[in-house]
Amino acid sequence: MFSLSDDEWIAIGLSLRIATFATLLSLPLGILVGLLLARGRFPGKSLLDGLVHLPLVLPPVVTGLALLLLFGRRGPIGSILADMGIVLAFRWTGAVLAAAVMAFPLMVRAIRLSIEGIDPRLEAAAGTLGANRFWTFLLVTLPLAAPGILVGAMLAFAKALGEFGATITFVSNIPGETQTISAAIYSLTQTPGGDFSALRLAIMAAAIALAALIVSELLQRRGVARVSGLA
Repeated sequence: MFSLSDDEWIAIGLSLRIATFATLLSLPLGILVGLLLARGRFPGKSLLDGLVHLPLVLPPVVTGLALLLLFGRRGPIGSILADMGIVLAFRWTGAVLAAAVMAFPLMVRAIRLSIEGIDPRLEAAAGTLGANRFWTFLLVTLPLAAPGILVGAMLAFAKALGEFGATITFVSNIPGETQTISAAIYSLTQTPGGDFSALRLAIMAAAIALAALIVSELLQRRGVARVSGLA
């Protein structure tokens, strides 16, 4: 029962690759948006906050449909990318985009809360010593927010690993190309005699997600201890 087939290993490996790329590629933008929401004072901040968290409340299929309309071959963005030789729809790269969009709100929320927890007087003190905003962020804000950034990244990874609705709507369920663990489980539940295989993959998915959450907790504790030691 616990012997995984080659196709199941391929689905696991593809899921890990998609979740890793989705996390790494969205992390810089997540830090920027988290900083803007935590420290920014500008018109439309509430709208930006709503847009960032919209994937959390929308049905995932709706998000996937929006990605398909925008980034499909005939979409306003997808057609431009297609002319450049970049195709996202029905490709594993499109699964990366879908996973990143769905995981982005969790990442931003963790980063925002971490930055909001930093004493603004520490950043102001760096300014009085001659540091501009960039160097203040790089040398003060970023190190102090590191535990929250790590937590946000790991939460996004765990979310991206289990993403299903938006992914299957945008890139379909193609074995070896876009069939992630979630899509493989769905296919197996529709196949006669596939229940045991689906259960195996479900156990593997739960184990990987749990490991990611445990790692995030350990990283947060180490990061908080290090920051406390510097303070």
